[in-house]
Amino acid sequence: KSGILAPLAWTLCLIFMTAIFTIPLGVSTALYLEEFASDNLLNKIIKINVSNLAGVPSIIYGLLGLAFFTYTLSLGKSLLAGALTMTLLVLPIVIIASQEAIRTIQPSLKDAAYALGATKWEVSKRIILPHSIGGIMSGIILAMSRAIGETAPILIISSIVFITTVPSGPLDRFTVLPLQIYTWASFPKDDFRAIASTGIIVLLLILIVMNSIAVYVRFKTQD
Repeated sequence: KSGILAPLAWTLCLIFMTAIFTIPLGVSTALYLEEFASDNLLNKIIKINVSNLAGVPSIIYGLLGLAFFTYTLSLGKSLLAGALTMTLLVLPIVIIASQEAIRTIQPSLKDAAYALGATKWEVSKRIILPHSIGGIMSGIILAMSRAIGETAPILIISSIVFITTVPSGPLDRFTVLPLQIYTWASFPKDDFRAIASTGIIVLLLILIVMNSIAVYVRFKTQD
């Protein structure tokens, strides 16, 4: 009942829901800012603020999520509120990584497509996204890796660190593996410390696998 199954399942569900919200919004925002947005003062301010948001401490996002998602939208201290909060946290990272990937595309490819009569949307769909998918995917994976290790926003949203049941719905109370590892390590019995050590190894393996996938995708697309 105190094993690693429940916190691991909650962590994977949180990352999966965060990815569902983050990937479409982050990639489409980056594509709009780089290819469709006009070069005016408003869009320049948006680009600067996106870069600044990537450096905001995670505890601020936790307080924002608690005020807006938990209380204003009445989602409670649920998995859905946690996923939306983590989306706010990693969204600037995905946008910046996607923008950098889009900027690496040679202008001659786009010019050739426009010369053949392609519209801006067709160029985005057939030239920009396929050629920048490697950088975009590596940025997404690295952003999800950061989300796995974050504890401060989740502690504020969930306010609970010890759960022994697996997820049954997006509105359930939840925890994540880093928080449960901390709880196990604080218990006096040696058995719980052994579980905490195992949890740290599992968390490290997950992060290593995700970062390895990001590196592989980048090198594979560069070839």
